[in-house]
Order: sequence, then C-alpha cells, then structure tokens
Amino acid sequence: MEPLDEIDTTILRILQKDSKKTAKEIANKLNITASPVYERIRRLEKQGFIKKYVAILDKKLIDRSVTTICQVSMRYHNEAFIENFEEQIQNLEEVQECYHMAGEVDFILKINTKGLEDYHNFVKYKLSKIENIGVLNSTFVLKDIKQTSEFYI
Repeated sequence: MEPLDEIDTTILRILQKDSKKTAKEIANKLNITASPVYERIRRLEKQGFIKKYVAILDKKLIDRSVTTICQVSMRYHNEAFIENFEEQIQNLEEVQECYHMAGEVDFILKINTKGLEDYHNFVKYKLSKIENIGVLNSTFVLKDIKQTSEFYI
C-alpha cells in the first residue's frame, strides 16, 4: 500500500467535509487536472481509506431527537457472551454506535429515539433481551455541542 502524500490527504480532507464534491471541483482546489484526482480517489477507495459515502441526517427532522449514551456491563466475560452481544447489537436499529471498552463498563452505546417512552420500550423489549447483561446505565444528551464524522489528518 502506498503511503499518503499531501495531495491524497487534501483529497481526503475535502471529501470528509463534502463527499459530493466532484473530481473536477477537487482538482480546481488543488490546481491540477481532474483525471489524476479521479484516479487517486479510486485508489483511496480500493485501499480502504474511503469506506463509504453517506448522507448525514438531521435527527430532529427525522424525529429521533433523544440521544442516549448507554453503558453496558456484562455479568460474565467469556468469548461466547461477548461475541453474542456484538452480534445481537448489530440487529438493533436504534443503536447508532457501539464500542467495546476497557475499564469499568464493557460497552458504550449511542442510541437515538423519538422520546423517552421509545427509549424505555427499546430497553424493555429489545436491549434487555440480550443474554448476560448485568447493568445498564443510561445518560441523556441535553445539547449537542460538537458532532463530526471527520478524522483529523
């Protein structure tokens, strides 16, 4: 795999801010022709630097305005229970992010729902059905201060 040069990094920065930018628009910013930019983007995709292109939605407009951070502690910590949790969590559409942690809790989940009642139902009818969960600790976001999908490169 080729190391990233300054042009590659600049392309990645631009695409992180706006993935709809065309090769021509990026080329204009870099003062080069569109063809090498297009080739570089394809190479960055092939090498896995660019995983996918997405649209970031406004959670209020889609009626998912309650964000909950849920800390999950498991009763037992063997491989089968951890793998089962990781598999089961993939099927829960309310879970936007899931991280396996080191420290006092085992997993941290980011969950977006319409409201507290929906979150309650999610915990009661879905999350609590996953085997081996010992403790759930939920905290609710009062205000989004910073949200980004961009990596500093």
